[in-house]
Parts: sequence; C-alpha cells; structure tokens
Amino acid sequence: MEYLRSHRVEVLSIAVALVAIGAGTAYYLYLTKKPKGCLDPEKFKEFKLVKRTQISHNVAKFRFALPTPTSVLGLPIGQHLSCRGKDANGEEVIKAYTPTTLDSDVGYFELVIKMYPQGRMSHHFRELREGDYLAVKGPKGRFKYQPGQVRAFGMLAGGTGITPMFQVARAILENPSDKTKIHLIYANVTYEDILLKEELDNFAQNFPDRFSIYYVLNEPPEGWKGGVGFVSKDMILAYCPPPASDIRILRCGPPPMNKAMAGHLEALGYTSQMQFQF
Repeated sequence: MEYLRSHRVEVLSIAVALVAIGAGTAYYLYLTKKPKGCLDPEKFKEFKLVKRTQISHNVAKFRFALPTPTSVLGLPIGQHLSCRGKDANGEEVIKAYTPTTLDSDVGYFELVIKMYPQGRMSHHFRELREGDYLAVKGPKGRFKYQPGQVRAFGMLAGGTGITPMFQVARAILENPSDKTKIHLIYANVTYEDILLKEELDNFAQNFPDRFSIYYVLNEPPEGWKGGVGFVSKDMILAYCPPPASDIRILRCGPPPMNKAMAGHLEALGYTSQMQFQF
C-alpha cells in the first residue's frame, strides 16, 4: 500500500514537471516567434490606402493595409517611418511620420496627417485617395523604450509633434504591468489645431492616476481654461515631474519650440540625460 502511494506521488510530480516544461516551452516559442514586421529599413515598400477619414479641413486619418490581416508593422515604440511622395511640381519628397497605431493593431497602420497649404509632402497626402499606395521605409529613430525604465515621463509637444508622444503614451497605458506615469503639456495655436484631442481626453479620464494633460493655446477661444501663450518655465514646473534620475522629459514640436524648451529645461535643472528630443 505504501508503495502504491509513493508511486502515485512520483507520477503526479512527473506530470506537474511536464506541464511546467510545456508551459515554459510555449512561452519561449511565443517570445521567439513573434510576428515578423513588414518594414524594411533600407528599401521602400508600398502599402495600400484602404480608408481615409477627414477629421477637419486640413487633418485626415489614413489607414493603410498590411500584407495580411494578421501582419504587424514592426515599428518599435516611439520610432517613425520615412514616407515618400511627390510635391505639387512632381518632385520626390521624403518626410518622417509616426503612426498612431501599435503592433497590437494587426493588419493595418494609421497616420494622422495635418496638411499645410505650402507643405510639399502635405500635397501628396492631400491627393492620396483610397486604393492608392504609399511608399514607406523604416523603422527610423533613436528612441528606445522598455516598460518601467523610468518612473515618469514629462512630455512637451507642439502641433503635429503629438504623434510620437501619443504612441508612447498609448503603449504604456495599454500595458497593465507598466506603471510609468505620464505628464503631457500640449501646445497649439488654436483650439481647432489640437490633434487627437478625443483620444487624449479619454486617456486622462480612463487613467487619471497615470496620465495627465495640460493644453496650451496661443489664440484661445473665449472661456478657455487651459494655458495661454507659449509653454513657460512655470508651466513645466507645475505640470511636469521635477528633475530626478528616474524621470525623462520628451520634446517634439516646431524647431523654435524645441529650442525654447531646451533652454527652459536647462534653466530648471534638467540634465541632458533627463531629456530626449524626437
């Protein structure tokens, strides 16, 4: 009888070990067999525009199909694409854009584009219709992110510079194990210029302990309760994490804004290691 009991324990132990080995093998295979991305850093590849959604008179969202419904773009968080097109004179132009989608969005990627009257690549996107193709190369960029690498991000964005911030914020907030806090200051000229406002406000509502946003307008409407003018040192003091070894301030905006923000941050004691400019 004692022998049978011992034998059962031994069999059960072997079964548990086999289950553990099987689970470990499955996890290893998951890590090593992640879907391969569709991008090529050296060669342009063409992707079909399957949906164009006009958001305002000069802003549209473009959805491009990947080769299969289960394909992923393969763009690391916070990096960007080189997009190739033709300007109004038919001359080739290449410009960098950051998708608002992540690799959790399978089968497609999306770009939110503001089209400026004199913009060379803006002309190409203005003329782009569903069924047309866009030539894309990547990934590009120096930004590298691992969950939990900092305690908090301060983000200083201006205009279309919101797109890499949005991508980083979305990746953090959609990862339950990533506890990084995000403090975003987003500057524009007018209220109508604010991109992705509905999505950003949803972040603030759904993740109040992890995401905060402060809007700044140069030409605010009547009754505006956000910031007015340009982003100042006082705004950074009030709405961004203070200088520390475990925080980082991300910057992305027009060149004059980037230069002004670099000056503010230096004056406030943020070292170069605490900053990153897209």
